[in-house]
Amino acid sequence: MCVQGVRKIEMSEEIGAPRSLSSAAGGQVPFLHEELCDRDSVPAKCKCPAAPSPPVPDNPQLQSRASLDSIIGEGCRIQVSVILPVHNTECWLDECLKSVVEQDFEGTMELSVFNDASKDNSIDIIEKWKLKLEDVGIRVVIGGHDSPQPQGVGFAKNQAVIQSSGTYLCFLDSDDMMMPQRVRLQHEAAIQHPNSIIGCQVRREPLDSTERYTRWINNLTPGQLLTQVFTSHGPTVIMPTWFCSREWFCHVGKFDEGGKGVPEDLLFFYEHIRKGGGVFRVDQCLLQYRYHPQAATHSVLEGTIWNHRVRFLEDRALKHWTSFTIWNAGKQGRKLYRSLSPANQKKVAAFCDVDENKIAKGFYTYQESKERPKPQIPIQHFRDATPPFIICVKLDLTGGGFEENLATLDLKEGLDYHHFN
Repeated sequence: MCVQGVRKIEMSEEIGAPRSLSSAAGGQVPFLHEELCDRDSVPAKCKCPAAPSPPVPDNPQLQSRASLDSIIGEGCRIQVSVILPVHNTECWLDECLKSVVEQDFEGTMELSVFNDASKDNSIDIIEKWKLKLEDVGIRVVIGGHDSPQPQGVGFAKNQAVIQSSGTYLCFLDSDDMMMPQRVRLQHEAAIQHPNSIIGCQVRREPLDSTERYTRWINNLTPGQLLTQVFTSHGPTVIMPTWFCSREWFCHVGKFDEGGKGVPEDLLFFYEHIRKGGGVFRVDQCLLQYRYHPQAATHSVLEGTIWNHRVRFLEDRALKHWTSFTIWNAGKQGRKLYRSLSPANQKKVAAFCDVDENKIAKGFYTYQESKERPKPQIPIQHFRDATPPFIICVKLDLTGGGFEENLATLDLKEGLDYHHFN
């Protein structure tokens, strides 16, 4: 029988969760090379066994901790694993791990940490918090490696998932901080939406950083969580807020392990959408989302993300259209046109704009084309153009002018147009 409320145990009883997976040499288990998921079944089953129970020691206090281990092992799986990749984040780890301790979730929970070759004091901080976490009934699993170079965020997250055992996965970045109700509320949502990635609203730190992006994260409508997946902002629920079932994660597949410069969260999100996954956001602020120059996202080149976005747009939207109009006859619209496959370039019926100077030119000539004569694409006023549209105008930058123009056409987002920029 599964024991509920394990985390309510009094700290004075010296009862905690099972030991971490720590080796005698170096304090960390080496990374695992096995496949993340068994592909023979769909949705797939993960090869992510729980940590083995240690023998019961003679010390009575440690016997209490081992007894809890056997209770959890015999009764049920851990309900939620917090997945925490770590690389040189000593200055934020205390706040991050404190936020795990302070979760008000009353089910069984574990923290799965994978240390990706940190060279600072990150591992010492993790070991310090391990005892505090175990004292409130949170199992701690620590893995990692001390190679000269990190293997990358995708690799570290995959390893943290492999060594974990929870039915649900709660992803957390080591420079962020969870609000106390995060695991509880997202767990409730995940039960109701088993094939979805569950996100939440965030509070940016510092508050005045990436203001447009933060508004976008927090204010998308439920429908826009699926229709605005093509924009330059990336996933409509951001990776540090993700929460999903292990079963669904394995059905989608693991994170790309290409290392530095690979947008592993974007690629996973796209595959999730391709496989029919949903997107749901808990409309409460459940995460402090930190902005700083050392963040891994800054290592991904804009051109890399652009190319992935274009291919996803072609695969998910353009293949269903026989023709379409690009809204923006300027730099971004022309860039999109040049990035399209030849087959999709031929579907572009026109560019549209509000700039009278651009419209007066009459057409855009694709000078780089090897075709003779070179393709010439008409430029029209947006009111004269024919939907569907791919919109290459950035939202929230024109004082509401663009949004008002779009609203006058009485179109349906996701059917008559998609936002790309």
